[in-house]
Amino acid sequence: MGARILIAKPGLDGHDRGAKIVARSLRDAGFEVVFTGIRQRVPDIVATAVQEDVALIGLSILSGAHIALTTRTVEGLRAARAGDIAVVVGGSIPASDIRRLHKAGAAAVYPTGTPLDEIVTDIRRLTAAADRS
Repeated sequence: MGARILIAKPGLDGHDRGAKIVARSLRDAGFEVVFTGIRQRVPDIVATAVQEDVALIGLSILSGAHIALTTRTVEGLRAARAGDIAVVVGGSIPASDIRRLHKAGAAAVYPTGTPLDEIVTDIRRLTAAADRS
């Protein structure tokens, strides 16, 4: 069994089709996936990640608030002493924001249209240490 992954839809964005497709692809690749559903608050995402002992959080954001939501998630994890949980973000993300997301603490960024096999391969790489523990 692969690492445990949390897929979350923070903020007011109500579109979850892409998140569900990614979650299913990760599950089919052997990961254990926890999906929170839409309109999640950052503190709830952090609490769920800690409670579920996940190795990685995947944020799916289409609302345009990706920098603020990613920053708040990373900061929330650090405050919860769970800064070892990797955060990745995907969705409607302009190329000009990718660098800012990395600076905010995102381990990887997947703009709309990123091939699923690329996401799965990258998540395997990012969670390799968790799989060995």
